[in-house]
Amino acid sequence: MKLNAVLVPVILSGGVGARLWPVSREAHPKPFMRLADGQSLLQKTFLRLAAVPGIGEILTVTNRELYFNTGDDYREINATGLPLGFLLEPCARNTAPAIAAAALYAAERFGGESVLIVLPADHLISDQTAFAEAVDRAARLAGEGWLATFGTRPASPATAYGYIEADMSANLAPQSAAGAWRARRFEEKPDAGLARQYVESGRHLWNSGMFCFRADRMVEEMQACAPDVLFAVQACLAASRRTSGDKLHSVELDQETFERVPDISIDYAVMEKSARVAVAPCDMGWSDVGSWTSIGDLTEPDPAGNRILGEAVLHDVSNCYIQSQERLVGAVGVDNLIIVDTPDALLVASKDSVQNVKNIVGQLKLAGHEAYKLHRTVHRPWGTYTVLEEGCGFKIKRIEVKPGASLSLQMHHHRSEHWVVVNGMAKVVNGESELYVNTNESTFIPAGHRHRLTNPGIVGLVMIEVQSGEYLGEDDIVRFQDVYGRA
Repeated sequence: MKLNAVLVPVILSGGVGARLWPVSREAHPKPFMRLADGQSLLQKTFLRLAAVPGIGEILTVTNRELYFNTGDDYREINATGLPLGFLLEPCARNTAPAIAAAALYAAERFGGESVLIVLPADHLISDQTAFAEAVDRAARLAGEGWLATFGTRPASPATAYGYIEADMSANLAPQSAAGAWRARRFEEKPDAGLARQYVESGRHLWNSGMFCFRADRMVEEMQACAPDVLFAVQACLAASRRTSGDKLHSVELDQETFERVPDISIDYAVMEKSARVAVAPCDMGWSDVGSWTSIGDLTEPDPAGNRILGEAVLHDVSNCYIQSQERLVGAVGVDNLIIVDTPDALLVASKDSVQNVKNIVGQLKLAGHEAYKLHRTVHRPWGTYTVLEEGCGFKIKRIEVKPGASLSLQMHHHRSEHWVVVNGMAKVVNGESELYVNTNESTFIPAGHRHRLTNPGIVGLVMIEVQSGEYLGEDDIVRFQDVYGRA
């Protein structure tokens, strides 16, 4: 790797994490899950990369609907003001288009020799020193023209991970004690018997989904292995809108052209076809945190093997993971269960079937139930709202607006709204009127009135909204102006 090559960390933040429902949901997915220490998986990934020396900016590829949530997470931890880049997808198209867009973006901004280190947003790595050593080794391989993958030495014959078989006939990284080899083949998630054979062979490593490569090399390999993906992404970038600010660059990928990009993973599109793929073995405490069992493993067990996050009273209970941070859970005479409680949904699952939680999400989606997508508390660019109660013809929400933030200028056809300010001060546009509503004051918004809510203060604005009408769906909204580009 040339010393003057810019290192560009890339965070892929596109997964839903359906196996971690009901905490992970489509509108607030797995990367935003907060662990026991209060940090989200996304924040941990950011901090892991921020500690790597020589980086240019941290580039995040995510859905445009998650842009503001991502920015909120980064603001909490980006103490040194690292430059940020964003590639905002209008829809999911898997990892090959995301990585193609990142490589083209980096080549344009930092040159073709820039080295990308690509990480999923929702994995955990416990050994930062070993991670830094692995990045340095992979970056050297990338500088020599290899597409480097990070292979985790298997701790068990796991069936939940894909594997990479290494060709150990020649060491590609003789300067490193850990070494590196040409990747012989990528293997799908195996059954238990095949997984045991992989581990016993000594040639197979878990596929962590982490990569390192030069921008120009990835573009060349995509042109050879997946030209349809590369050309479609190039056309999309040419039609996309770019914005730049102080230490912030973003590209809002054009929806019409991006929807025509093939939906394919980087493994299928490039890694399984290219002759320039290297695998570097790593022992850095990696986990993809892909199920509630792996989440439970992050908590210390009690003498009966139970792992508890929250408050629980147990009698004759063993080997269970219980998470409930708002309500007390009582359990009697059960074993080997996952119990996860949220304000609007409860999961009870056998540990032996925990990989099938995604089937619940599929059923909810098929039935049109909002619990597959939304929590009771919903995050918006301007703040949050929480549905407190809902019945025939009415809905009650708690709305919190960030200082200086503003909702869109909007109108509802089928509902009226009564707003009561309980903390802070609101600036309200109501039809042709503009007024300030202070704490313990209220205003009424009739159906059909244009209205807007703004927090002009420096403290959070909290209000209670009572909706009344024949239809109270979130899609009964007409936006006329919006500072977040949703109009």
